[in-house]
Amino acid sequence: MNWLYLAIAIVAEVIATSALKASEGFTRAVPSTLVVVGYGVAFYMLSLTLRTIPMGVVYAIWSGAGIVLITLAGYFLFKQRLDLPALAGIGLIVAGVLVMQLFSKTTSH
Repeated sequence: MNWLYLAIAIVAEVIATSALKASEGFTRAVPSTLVVVGYGVAFYMLSLTLRTIPMGVVYAIWSGAGIVLITLAGYFLFKQRLDLPALAGIGLIVAGVLVMQLFSKTTSH
């Protein structure tokens, strides 16, 4: 269940961050509400995940996956383009998360 909680936290955070962009400085009601609810769900689910998975591992996966997903959301929803160095940096973040998942005994705690 902990990995499901983490997945929900990641999706909720990506929705909230996307809505933050769409809220136009909290001047639009629906996106602003999505921001508050999305971050509330994200942090609650994150707190459940932290009961059994080490904090550093949870945060690395949550932030790494969030960066990749919010980059995709920015590209498709807001037509934001990244240059090659930015994409390379995101690739390194993904590589770091994969190394932790595949080779670290800490993630199976």
